[in-house]
Amino acid sequence: MGRLENIYRSELPNRAILAYMYLSDRAGLEGRCFPSVPTIARQTKLSEATVHRAIKDLEKGGFLYVTGRQRPNGADSSNLYTLTNAEPGW
Repeated sequence: MGRLENIYRSELPNRAILAYMYLSDRAGLEGRCFPSVPTIARQTKLSEATVHRAIKDLEKGGFLYVTGRQRPNGADSSNLYTLTNAEPGW
């Protein structure tokens, strides 16, 4: 079974599958990455609002954990995305 097989078999909308594929492509060995929403939107050709909905879909479906991050000065930074449906070894 391929790494993305479970997401393909899910009932999630296409926006969530695309966002998961994007995040999966950027995730390191531990299944984590931290691109900004504008970056995800620009590179997937989705609107920022659609990316936000896709991330919520993935969280609700159990495919993703989102952790807020902050810069040392206290300003918000991009979220940390942890994929929960990765292959063993991630």
